Amino acid sequence: MNWSTIAAPPDAVPPRPLTMRAQFIPARHQFADHAHDWHQLVYAIDGVLTVSTEGQTFVTSPDQAAWLPRGTVHRVGSLLGAAFRSLWIATGSGEGLPPEPTVLAVSPLLKALIVEAAAIDGMADDEGYGGRVAALILDQLRRAPALPVALPWPRGGPLARLCEALYRDPADGRSADDWAREIGLSARTLTRRFEAELGAPLRSWKRRLRLFRAIELLGGGKSVTGTALDLGYASASAFIAAFRTEMGTSPHVFARRKGRRSQKL
Repeated sequence: MNWSTIAAPPDAVPPRPLTMRAQFIPARHQFADHAHDWHQLVYAIDGVLTVSTEGQTFVTSPDQAAWLPRGTVHRVGSLLGAAFRSLWIATGSGEGLPPEPTVLAVSPLLKALIVEAAAIDGMADDEGYGGRVAALILDQLRRAPALPVALPWPRGGPLARLCEALYRDPADGRSADDWAREIGLSARTLTRRFEAELGAPLRSWKRRLRLFRAIELLGGGKSVTGTALDLGYASASAFIAAFRTEMGTSPHVFARRKGRRSQKL
């Protein structure tokens, strides 16, 4: 199934110093490759985004945002649909932010500020409140830690079909040989191309995908047991052990923290 293209807004104007755009990206829709004469923060307050630049493709969760400096050619879409927030930031306001595309951690405060900026967008601002919110967002972005690329993703072709299928059903237990036959490649070619394009063997990528989906499902209110079953773990205890190894905390504690943050927002 192909992806549909979303038209870029025809009335784009330079931000002064920050412009907020809010919209919902339907499942399997994307903006075509393009670039801006200003910086951009690509963020989803709900759902997952696929972000492609000239050098890499990855997906981000609501705990992450993609920082795209001025002139970066990029494509943004969503496999399952996402509540999209795009922050256009004036070139002069990007001081202290990374000079190259970077995945940034989104704190609860930064998310709340982005939600607030969208809520007041277009309203009269005689008292300068919107400007103060914008200044706080920029301050938070400068303090946001850079993260390793969230979840590497192929730009297209048979590897994209494989990754999309596993994203929808991370419990799928087919082997690399099975997937090679499914997508019309030899097992050796699949292994070579997967490692070359995504930087990890299929087995390691699937482990990372499970963690990514666990964060997404728990953040959306799914129970620990339900998450374990959806991800294909043999038991909740096996999932808890794997999650604790990767995240340094149990999924129960993680889910409680996420629940408290959501209530505050």
